[in-house]
Amino acid sequence: MASQPVALVPIEEWFRQKGWRPLPFQRQCWKAYLRGQSGLIQVPTGAGKTYAAVMGPIASMLGNPAPGLRLLYLTPLRALSRDLGLAIREPIEAMGWPLTLGIRNGDTASSERSRQLRQPPQILITTPESLSVLLANRAAPQLFAGLEAVVLDEWHELMGSKRGSQSELALSWLRGQRPGLRTWAISATIGNLEEAARAAVGVGASVEPLLVRARMRRGTEIRSLLPDSIDGFPWAGHLGLRMYEELVAALDPAVSTLLFTNTRNQSERWHQCLRYACPEMEDALALHHGSIDRSEREAIEAGVKAGDVRWVVCTSSLDLGVDFQPVERVVQIGSAKNLARLLQRAGRSAHSPGGTSQVLFMPTNALELLEVSAMRRGLAEGLVETRRPPQAPLDVLLQHLTSLACGPGFEPERELQRVRSSWSYRNLDESSWQWCLRFLEHGGDCLGAYPRFRKLEREPCSAATARPEASFLYKVKDPSIARLHRLGIGTITSSSSISVKVVRGATLGHVEEGFVSRLKPGDVFFFAGRQLEFVRLRDMTALVKASTRKSRTVPAWAGGQMALSDLLSGHLRREVHRCAGAIQAADPAAASAEDHRLDTAELRALEPLLRRQADLSRLPREDQFLVEVTRSREGSHLFAYPFEGRFVHEGLGFLWAGRLTRIQSATITVSVNDYGFELLAPRGYPFEALYEEWGEALLDQSELEADLEASINLSELCRRRFRSIAQIAGLVVNGFPGQKKSGGQLQISAALLFDVFSRHEPGNRLLEQARREVMDEQLELGRLRQALERLSRAQRLLERTPRPGPFAFPLLVERLNNRMSNESVLERVQRLVAEARTAEDQD
Repeated sequence: MASQPVALVPIEEWFRQKGWRPLPFQRQCWKAYLRGQSGLIQVPTGAGKTYAAVMGPIASMLGNPAPGLRLLYLTPLRALSRDLGLAIREPIEAMGWPLTLGIRNGDTASSERSRQLRQPPQILITTPESLSVLLANRAAPQLFAGLEAVVLDEWHELMGSKRGSQSELALSWLRGQRPGLRTWAISATIGNLEEAARAAVGVGASVEPLLVRARMRRGTEIRSLLPDSIDGFPWAGHLGLRMYEELVAALDPAVSTLLFTNTRNQSERWHQCLRYACPEMEDALALHHGSIDRSEREAIEAGVKAGDVRWVVCTSSLDLGVDFQPVERVVQIGSAKNLARLLQRAGRSAHSPGGTSQVLFMPTNALELLEVSAMRRGLAEGLVETRRPPQAPLDVLLQHLTSLACGPGFEPERELQRVRSSWSYRNLDESSWQWCLRFLEHGGDCLGAYPRFRKLEREPCSAATARPEASFLYKVKDPSIARLHRLGIGTITSSSSISVKVVRGATLGHVEEGFVSRLKPGDVFFFAGRQLEFVRLRDMTALVKASTRKSRTVPAWAGGQMALSDLLSGHLRREVHRCAGAIQAADPAAASAEDHRLDTAELRALEPLLRRQADLSRLPREDQFLVEVTRSREGSHLFAYPFEGRFVHEGLGFLWAGRLTRIQSATITVSVNDYGFELLAPRGYPFEALYEEWGEALLDQSELEADLEASINLSELCRRRFRSIAQIAGLVVNGFPGQKKSGGQLQISAALLFDVFSRHEPGNRLLEQARREVMDEQLELGRLRQALERLSRAQRLLERTPRPGPFAFPLLVERLNNRMSNESVLERVQRLVAEARTAEDQD
């Protein structure tokens, strides 16, 4: 072994005492750090990436002792802070190293926060929000005067969101204070690691960031629970809870298991189901999601580590970094919709180097078996999705500038240079910058008459600190504006939440205000794994008591829908192409070709459904675009199958509906899922003739944005998006603790501002941002253009079917889910299935 730098001797000694040997990638990181380099670490979960990132800075601190903050560790989740603190403290305490460590986030006591400012620890673990609050402190320059390194944990998770933009801006200010600052990011596997590394280290770094990858490949084994039989009428949820007996039979009480669902609502239902199905697991079964109270989540995490809790039904709240070495198996209920997400969740099992992750897939819809077959093939090819940083979100920039003005203040020209050194803002134009300054100083064109919107004031630079070209600093001088701003720092916005608290008991968690507003005293609902009776609402707190009365009511939270990623959509189309070759090949020899075989257990289980689809209509190949038209008692139906994901289909469906109604007027209803979309018009509407004549025009891109705007209520979508933008930018505030505004009040405030800007300042940059976010994120305009381009080149297949087929049936049910009726959805679906089977028997 080559000789190690002297600074690393204490680190190597601790590893020896633990009976460990540093892995090559860890030593590579430590040496690179000591040479002054920055970089990004991408290794499998549980391989030792935390020690790879922090031991270099610790070695440097041990070699050059000095007081004050020297290492900042940024993590996206408060829940990770505790585990990270334990992991980093272990060698410090075992070796008696003279280093101090602190944790600072929203849960840290105010006395501890004050102490950290007076006597900063040498290592501080914090979140993007808490770092921004520190920048809003007048003492920020002194606090960070000795900072040497920043570690960005779970950078793939931060980078693709406004929290990543917030982190980049904070880092740009820190680098301005400390030009030699080294940055190390830790990331899971994503498709654009080079861009992720550049976003972490910023623009203008003298040396390209080092990409560190471990030479270890963790296997991922996926096994699907297959239903005994699959008929030709699949629908979202038609398997799901009905297969609980198969799931219970596949679970082992002695095997520690995480059961991932995609939504909090789904996790509540599955936890309730498993409680009733396995009463003997009562004390070893737990529920974990982001709306459950923090103390309860921590107790569950501790129970998993201790081996007392064996099964945990959870959501993305356990996707990230909490180290669960006892976990041996992961169950994914419903499609993960994304290869990177599945890899992340799979990595929670075998959380150690060289392990094999075991994933048991439980479909909630027969067609999800197509997705898992596509996922397995995608993982075998080693491809995962990219994460793109937001491009210069001005709401985050406005918040950042206000934070600096609440703290040390800023010089406009110098700060512009710093802001442009961050990856997301590297192309920020001068006019946008000047608009931001005028908006914060004067309230823009509309709000100048209101003092609370004139936040920034100019303060002459003192002779001792001024640069020759700087004449003033921007500062916030009004204490009430500064207090309100510090309370509102952050980029996470959601519907207002109501705390759920047992009368004279513990707080259980929080639900959205809209759910509680529909409850009457005495109503029973299921939350946090408990049957609860609503007593009353008091001061944004729902008081409840335990109940033995049964109920199916479960809270719903916004943002529950997930769509297929663009990468997985491509794999799914290839999977359908493979099925088409196997089912439709007239020559048996052709059917046995490599790409014409049902070569996975999932595809073989789907064969009856695929044959029914082929008999009734067609199975499209990759270069074909299938459209079906049919009629029913409800009216005329058009079903289209681009296989591009829910959000793209939403845009396509409304685009087609708008264009068709301009050709021939009618009321058209749109429903979508990840495989296609349905247009429903009154009986007699000539979908077939219109598509034959205007099919090419329906796929035209020349007037795409204008046609989309005319086809959907774009103004209402922008109005909803503007609410979160206004909160981040500091235009709408929650108020002081104990005086929080309700969601309705916030909505009214944001809606009023939206109307004022629309009427009197139509060029307002925040309005433009709301429109851009709706187009790019909600309607996925980029993917929509790509889909239209692909479909315009494809061979168009038009099939007239006597009734909806297997691909169409889930779209019918999707629409039923969103329609009021005195029948339950299950009763309506059963009636549709019976009608379809009767029609088949008569054929």
